[in-house]
Amino acid sequence: MALNDWSGNGWAIKVVASELSVTFGNSVRTFSSAEVARLDLKRSWWRWFLTRGDERLGRLRGLSSIDSVSLTMALARLSIAPAIDAAEVWHRAVLKRFAEGRGELRWIPRESVDRLLATRPPRGLLDMIRAANLERSLSQAEAAAVGFLEVDLEANIASINAEIMTNERTQKSDFFATIEKSPLTDEQAEAVICFDNRVQVLAAAGSGKTSVMVARAAYAVKRGFVDPENILLLAFNKAAAVELGERITSRFESAGIESSGVRASTFHSFGLDVIGRATGKRPRLAKWLDQGEDVQMVLQIVDELRDSSLTFRYEWDLYRLLFANAPTDLEQDEPDGYDPESRASGYRTFAGEIVKSHGERLIANFLFLNGINYEYERSFPEDLADATHSQYHPDFYYPDVDVWHEHWALDRVGVPPKRFQGYSEGIKWKKGIHAKYRTTLVESTWGDVLYGDGLAKIERDLTSLGLNFDWNPDRPITDKWSKPVTNESLARLVRMFMAHIKSNGLTKELLDERLKGKQSNLDGYRTRLFLNCYWKIHEAWEQRLRADGAVDFEDMLVSAAKHLEAGDIDFPYELIMVDEFQDASSARARLIGGLLRSPDRYLLAVGDDWQSVNRFAGADITVMTDFEKWFGAGPQLALTTTFRCTQTICDVASHFVSKNPSQFAKPMRSVHLGRGAPVKVIFSEDDSDALENFLEKLSSEVEDGSVGAARGGKVSVDVLGRYRFQLKELRQIFPENLDVTFRTVHGSKGLEADFIVVPGLSTGTYGFPSGVEDDPVLAVAMPDADEYPHAEERRLFYVALTRARQQVVLLTPIRRMSPFIVELLNEPGVIQEGMNGIPVEACPQCQAAVLVERKNGKTGNLFFGCSRFPACTFTRNV
Repeated sequence: MALNDWSGNGWAIKVVASELSVTFGNSVRTFSSAEVARLDLKRSWWRWFLTRGDERLGRLRGLSSIDSVSLTMALARLSIAPAIDAAEVWHRAVLKRFAEGRGELRWIPRESVDRLLATRPPRGLLDMIRAANLERSLSQAEAAAVGFLEVDLEANIASINAEIMTNERTQKSDFFATIEKSPLTDEQAEAVICFDNRVQVLAAAGSGKTSVMVARAAYAVKRGFVDPENILLLAFNKAAAVELGERITSRFESAGIESSGVRASTFHSFGLDVIGRATGKRPRLAKWLDQGEDVQMVLQIVDELRDSSLTFRYEWDLYRLLFANAPTDLEQDEPDGYDPESRASGYRTFAGEIVKSHGERLIANFLFLNGINYEYERSFPEDLADATHSQYHPDFYYPDVDVWHEHWALDRVGVPPKRFQGYSEGIKWKKGIHAKYRTTLVESTWGDVLYGDGLAKIERDLTSLGLNFDWNPDRPITDKWSKPVTNESLARLVRMFMAHIKSNGLTKELLDERLKGKQSNLDGYRTRLFLNCYWKIHEAWEQRLRADGAVDFEDMLVSAAKHLEAGDIDFPYELIMVDEFQDASSARARLIGGLLRSPDRYLLAVGDDWQSVNRFAGADITVMTDFEKWFGAGPQLALTTTFRCTQTICDVASHFVSKNPSQFAKPMRSVHLGRGAPVKVIFSEDDSDALENFLEKLSSEVEDGSVGAARGGKVSVDVLGRYRFQLKELRQIFPENLDVTFRTVHGSKGLEADFIVVPGLSTGTYGFPSGVEDDPVLAVAMPDADEYPHAEERRLFYVALTRARQQVVLLTPIRRMSPFIVELLNEPGVIQEGMNGIPVEACPQCQAAVLVERKNGKTGNLFFGCSRFPACTFTRNV
């Protein structure tokens, strides 16, 4: 039926439904709505024409001005009719989705929002209608649909989801109160109800993340959202997976919910299943990995390579003894030695002397291990002191061949540190001295040694001058304070590096490309020396796997992820929940992503970036901090209430760890009343004595009833060491009324005790923070290494603090105090013990250590000095 029609002398135009019929004489043409958009009415010399672009379709004889207006409006209305129809269809679809969400009380997930957004007609239709004066032509339904295009859909759905959240918490209150043994908190209940496609839950230590996972699975089944056999829970170790499975079974049974088919698995077990089903052949993990002997296997490979290759032996020992502790930043300046004769701070060498720079120490140790006779800073034979120069003392002198050696503090482009005023002029003056007196001078620079073949050049130069180099990595070290990196520690670093290489799918060629794009302080001799050793170990590792017909964890996870990504196999899991998400590697992230390829899948990732401490196992914190990049947008929720720690421990621990700005900021609140006992710092040079004294005192308090177990039974004490070897260094004499256990801090993850004691909080290679675990070479294999100082070690310390239900006790030597302790001393929730009741004062000069009482070796007078001495030389009279 014609809705509108116009006619004149020899022409007629009709609008029928969504088409335009145009007649000129005997010619009839039909235009669809889409084609009408190109038609127009144009007037020339009082004559009207129907045009299409520059083409005149015909003259409209007799068209009145009034009819021209109505026809113009009809053309405009017809051209946007499809958009209006689409707006109505979309409007009805959105309202239906709103009604479903409200009616079913089921969270409207992100994928539903994205589907609606993807089908939404272009916004701006209302402006077009207004510009064409077509508002009156719209029906009420059309006007509502067109206007709705401008509505913020996401805000509307967020509002509806908020309604659903409120209603579900009220209507399902009995469920949330009984699904776990303790009622869920509001935060836990919200994490269960928020049934979005991608949900990240930041869970503070002891905040009941397992309860959320169990309750969410039960909620999904009870509401009919997901069948039990379509639920997968992934954990990082077998014990955690078993616990999840047992909790699912027992809590579902108590609630009368069917749990048969719910799967709780480790990543490794699931990855093996993926490969087995995709290829028809399930791979086998290498025995040494299954037994947790991966570092021992690296050590075995290293021993074999050292025996079979003199080059490998030399490069391994060179890195371990000299470069592993060498900083990659020329500006880094933290002296660890003091020369009482010269009263100068500096750096201890293997020979027991004090030199002035990291570079000089590296060279001195290199000379020592090669059996080279040298004198450090011997006075030049000529008296050169004048008004502007003190007597000249070159860095090294080789008496056997009468050769001098200057090591210049110049970076790889020949620039000295900014703080070295007049350094370049000094170099010129010293070179002039040697030229004037015709002495033989050997030169080296920090840049050459760290980034070029500086040590090899020194050896070549001195060999040509008559010295005989005799490299002996086992040469007895004279200085008792010097602790080079052990073979086991370097093997652990290699295994850590390997985990990231494999998890990130890096080959030697790809790594070289990445290295070129990394910071300039990474691509140099130090890094290349490590990589030379690493790739030989890597190949030997691969050969062992091939010989055993086995795979390692990382290759298996990457392979499983590739099968899922390629669609070789799909699993029916609709609800996927991941525990300890902060420990995910990029390979695990890819595997999770592969499970989410199909639509209408739901991921709940529960973790705490503050507890990301498994970098040695390939963990990459950016998987958590870049959650949206990996898996897509979704809500980020937080469990901020801890059922474990006191508020004092919460405050001290969270304030300490949250200083790293790259981590998520979140509060941490205790469910317990009162603030609880303060964190105690005990100053002692002997950890065993301090531990024994504390345990005896605690035993007495337990005996007289002033201290009891937080959860009944024996009072438990966990002694958490940074390293396994600390167990051997502590006396194992414990009171019978205390349940005392030694663990490593890494091994304490997920555990708790009434009291926590952390020994060994000192500085140095094997202190806390560790001087071994933060090797900058790791950044080469990681996408975005955390550049905050001691980032992972800080998180590890936070883990230690938050294992305690009642109190944390920290043991530290006053003169080698950990910088972590220095930070804590000013915290209101921290008390000190062991300094005769005198509070320790922070050093006014460096603010990074404390003042301790010292005695002048010559006068015997007492004075206060910085515990960070010789890095800081502040003193004050008593």
